[in-house]
Amino acid sequence: MIRDVTLGQYFPGKSLIHRLDPRVKIILTFLFIVFIFVARNFGSLLVMIALLLSTLFLSGVPLKQYFKSLKAVLFVVLFTSVLNLFYGTGEPLVTLFGFMQITASGIENAVFIAIRIMSLILFSAVLTFTTSPTELTDALERIMKPLKVFHIKVHEIAMMMTIALRFVPTLLEETDKIMSAQKARGADLESGGLMQRVKALIPILIPLFVSSFRRAYDLAMAMECRCYHGGEGRTKMKQLHISARDGWASAVSVLVCAVVVVLNLYLPSVF
Repeated sequence: MIRDVTLGQYFPGKSLIHRLDPRVKIILTFLFIVFIFVARNFGSLLVMIALLLSTLFLSGVPLKQYFKSLKAVLFVVLFTSVLNLFYGTGEPLVTLFGFMQITASGIENAVFIAIRIMSLILFSAVLTFTTSPTELTDALERIMKPLKVFHIKVHEIAMMMTIALRFVPTLLEETDKIMSAQKARGADLESGGLMQRVKALIPILIPLFVSSFRRAYDLAMAMECRCYHGGEGRTKMKQLHISARDGWASAVSVLVCAVVVVLNLYLPSVF
């Protein structure tokens, strides 16, 4: 399961999505997340899925990587869907334990929620798969630049967010190595009750925390040795520029959002 987590990974490429301005990608990702919740029926949701599938195809990232990102949150998707089965209205199709009723609208709710969550995960994965940590830092700093008026340290915030995202795969790899080492020493991490499994994690969490603090100290020392003092007076090796393809991508996204709003007005809502 640890190896299936793909958050923070970057896959170099020259696809259309790779070549988009990172600021545009961040804003469009936020827009997609907002409008996936704005979609209130299967018609508008289908339009958002069409946009998602097109983005996945244009990203050039192998589909198995996206499936890995879904596999890591499959339990959350299933758990949320099962809960929504019992929030429908109408004639019950199945009655469990005498009071838990599953209706046709409840099934629609469960399917709708499952598709919505998976769409969120997949579109967020597109951003991290096609944008390097350096580009993410520059883009976040540019987007949050107006906050400097309120004396907020924008560069430091962007740097911390990007470093945290960048070290997710590293920490997951470290966790997998520690678990393998503990299993080789005879540790049983998979059997027993809930409390026994929680206790079995202690020999994993302690060396993981120690390794994380040591890695953070080494990183801070390396930045200090290179005379890093924040973003003041620093120049960018790669300047960000908005191109025609960014304009077209934004126009298509806005058009899709407008279609979603129209479909919400003319089609019945699932909820």
